[in-house]
Amino acid sequence: GTGGANLSGGQKQRLAIARALLRNPTVLILDEATSALDATSRILVFEAIKRWRHNMTTVVITHDLSQIELDDFVHVLHEGRLVEQGFRFELE
Repeated sequence: GTGGANLSGGQKQRLAIARALLRNPTVLILDEATSALDATSRILVFEAIKRWRHNMTTVVITHDLSQIELDDFVHVLHEGRLVEQGFRFELE
């Protein structure tokens, strides 16, 4: 449809990630970038993003801990305030 009106939430998210891939920014911010995808697609998309963004700055904003690996550096916010930070393996 016009302006992507007929795209599903997951299709819109995949399209936004594809646009980011084409732009290849120095810093990439992903805010709940795969929330509309099913679990299998979410895993596949994040594996591809990790390969693509290896050694590049990527900020992932998520409520889904499955998207954060043990060696990722994490900032934990609660009610808009930073309450914890460190590598995930240190915070668990």
